[in-house]
Amino acid sequence: MEEEIRKSLAVLEKGGTLLYPTDTVWGIGCDATNEKAVDKIYRIKKRMENKSLIVLLDDTSRLQDYVGTVPDIAWDLMRKVHRPLTIIYPNARNIAKNVIGKDGSLAIRISGNDFCKSLIRKLGKPIVSTSANISGEDPPLTFNKISQDILGQVDYVVNLYQDVVRQFRPSQIIKLNENGEFKIIRS
Repeated sequence: MEEEIRKSLAVLEKGGTLLYPTDTVWGIGCDATNEKAVDKIYRIKKRMENKSLIVLLDDTSRLQDYVGTVPDIAWDLMRKVHRPLTIIYPNARNIAKNVIGKDGSLAIRISGNDFCKSLIRKLGKPIVSTSANISGEDPPLTFNKISQDILGQVDYVVNLYQDVVRQFRPSQIIKLNENGEFKIIRS
């Protein structure tokens, strides 16, 4: 795994894109603070830029680096939800503008995947995490279902867990506002 982290880190530091395993589905990612790299992800996915992206962090201690406030309900949700959880926070900061929602929000998931956590920790920044499919198509459930179009456009394909068949499920998404009220976007 260390060799794959080293190779992935080199790609991310040069503004490149990755195809990588996450704690949910295979993802396309980049340095979430690099606008040009984020633009490339929108092109690869043929995704409209008005649809914001999810970013991954390695630890909850880094949340306040990227959002103005973390409402108390967020801590409760992270403790009580026992599957991958993406929380959309108000008042994004220190992140590429094209990752932020029109309303200034930022979708963050704390990754439970060892590869992702280590890569993010070594990069020192969050990474984009969007499913490895063309926008509007179903996300591939296994590596061998990823389209050649996607495979041919990313700068590096992580050589881990490609033979593993797991029951993947996208993360639950909950949107918070500043006063702690929340709305379930995807259950």
